Parts: sequence; structure tokens; C-alpha cells
Amino acid sequence: MNLKGFQTKAIHVSDSFNSTAAISAPIWQTSTFRARSSEHFDELAHDTKPTEYYTRYGNPTHRQLEETVAALEGGEAALVTGSGMGAITTSIMSLLQKGDHVVAQQSLYAGTKTLLENVLPKWGIECTFVDQTNPANFAEAIRPSTRLIYVETPTNPLMRLTDLRAVAELAKSRKITTIIDNTLATPVNQLPLECGIDVVVHSTTKYIGGHSDVTGGVIVSSEALIERVWNHHIVAGAVLSPFDGWLLLRSLRTLGVRVERHNQNALALARFLESHPKVDRVNYPGLESHPQHELARRQMSGFTGLLSVELRGNYQSAKRFISSLKLVAYAVSLGGFESLVVHPAAMWSKHLSPDQLHSMGVSESLVRISVGLEDEGDLINDFAQALEAS
Repeated sequence: MNLKGFQTKAIHVSDSFNSTAAISAPIWQTSTFRARSSEHFDELAHDTKPTEYYTRYGNPTHRQLEETVAALEGGEAALVTGSGMGAITTSIMSLLQKGDHVVAQQSLYAGTKTLLENVLPKWGIECTFVDQTNPANFAEAIRPSTRLIYVETPTNPLMRLTDLRAVAELAKSRKITTIIDNTLATPVNQLPLECGIDVVVHSTTKYIGGHSDVTGGVIVSSEALIERVWNHHIVAGAVLSPFDGWLLLRSLRTLGVRVERHNQNALALARFLESHPKVDRVNYPGLESHPQHELARRQMSGFTGLLSVELRGNYQSAKRFISSLKLVAYAVSLGGFESLVVHPAAMWSKHLSPDQLHSMGVSESLVRISVGLEDEGDLINDFAQALEAS
């Protein structure tokens, strides 16, 4: 059956991989599988990405999850990993070797930036970082040895965007592979493969998991590239547990409806905050005031549940504001059912100097907000009273 709707795919695309009558597919909680014969064992041992051989190589629970995510992203195949950084590291390392060069945007998830800036040079791989808001910067940074362009859009916490079609066109003309971290947007809001990007990675810990109870990652691409990544993966060993795979499969069933609610709540909150006298600026691509709003409208169908706000004040003002929130938890991560806030200047102050934070665009009064699934009115009321208290 040709399934077209996102939510229908999320629920039904993996039905054929559930060999039982259970509506909720069982967990294949096993590390290894029995072969029917010596010949069957030899066949499994030499298969690429076998489903029932050894769970580091594959697992029926993982297979259902992979098939579903691949369908939602519009990819041919997928590979799940034990964390988002497992997906990022595995995909990058499987594509590079000594002497290669990477072009990456300056604004990246901190773990990715550490990998590219501190780890890859130890293996003889160089990386050039550019401002992603101008596609020409990527072109200027390319060398004859460039093998990979790595992007992330929107970025965390300033919600800057990368023009995916422009980057993909540039890379394809030079035969350079492209990877995007699509965690913040999710396939509900953005389909990078349709824009010409080669590989999509996610921290499934965030919106795909959606319940703050599981850690995982996933890589989506062509069958040929996933086979290449899988060969690296079985050596690197960033394996997802079957139970965590089942939790992620459970969460995918409601991804579309959850992200739609995240989008609605975030846009309503962003508009409220933008109009408040104690707020200097709101960073959210769904707002007409966002400098890349038109790009967001072209390559996104929704604008995610993450935003950040610059308060009119200082470090202490941000602390008072966060401490005054009643519904919203002060916690790292994002994409869960509950709203969360963090104070980036406080979180990163032990690792980065004030000048470094300023160069990143992180001010003392910046607050990042992961907008959850609470009722819109209750959320706005909580932020209103917290702003008055700050």
C-alpha cells in the first residue's frame, strides 16, 4: 500500500516487520539469535546488516525503527545508534580518512564542535568553520581535499538557519558528501534529503523520543551509504539497546501530532515574549522579525518547539527569571513533553570565557526555552509572571 500521509507512515510503515499479532510490536530483548543450520549461520555471518544474528549487527526491533524513520525522512535506509553523538561520530568517521578536509558551520551542537575541532585533527583530518548564514562562505572554504560539508539547521540556541538547497547544490557540483543534523527540525518540519542533502542524523533523545526517558540516535541516507556506515558502526559499537529501540518506536507513532503542538505552543509563546517590554529580542524562525524568516518559510513546514530570548537586563535578571518559573523545569536537553529552560551563559561559563561567549552570540541575559506540550494559556501565564518577578 502506498502510504502518503506523515502520521499514517509513522503508525503503519513498519507493520510488515511485525511478525506477531500484537498491535504494539514486542521487544526483541536479546543479544544473539539461534541459526537453523550451519549453512544458515554462514549466511547470517556474511550478510550485510543482518536482522537476526547478533544485536550489534541488527535486531528486529531496530529494523522496525529504522524502516519507520527512513520512510519519514524520505531515505532509502537508516541505522540506529546508542546516542545522538553516536550517530554523528559514526557517520562522520565512516566517510573520512587521514588527509581529508571538512567544511562545517561555526554554530554547532557542542559535542559535534568538539569532535570536529579537537578529535579529528588527531587523525590527520582538518576542519574549517564558516558562518552558515551566507552560502558563499562554504564555497570559499572548500579545498581540493574537502570530502564533507557538515551543517545543522536551525541552530541551538540562536536559531540561525542554513540554506540547504544552496549547500547541497554546491557540494554535488564538487562531489562532496553533505551531512545535516536535523534534530531540532525533525522530519515533520524539514526534509533535507528532498533538498539534496546526502545524510541526515538525529539525536532521537530529543523530539523523536519526546518523553525524556530514552537516549538514542539515527542515521538516514541511501542504502549504499548506510551499508558503509554500518561497517564502521559494528566496529565502533555505539549500539542501541532493544528496549530503547522499542521506546523510540512507540514515540514515533505520535511524532507528527506532538511536533505540531510543539510548533503551535512555541510560536504563540514567541509572539507573546516579543511583545513584552522586558524582552529585548526573541530568536525564533517562525517570527516575521527573524532575519532568515523567508528562508525558514521556503525550507521548513513548521518552526520547531525551541526558541531563545534576550531579556532586557543582565546575568542576574536571567537567573531571577528562570527561578520564578513555576511550570517550566530548569534542565538540559529539549524536545520532551515538558517545557524546559537553560541559561547558556551559566551553563558554559566554566568552559568558555566571556569573550568566547560573546563571539558565539551568547549574552548574559540569553535564555533558551524548549517549549513543551502544556496548554498554551498556562505556559504564557507562567512566563508572564516570571517576567514580572525578574
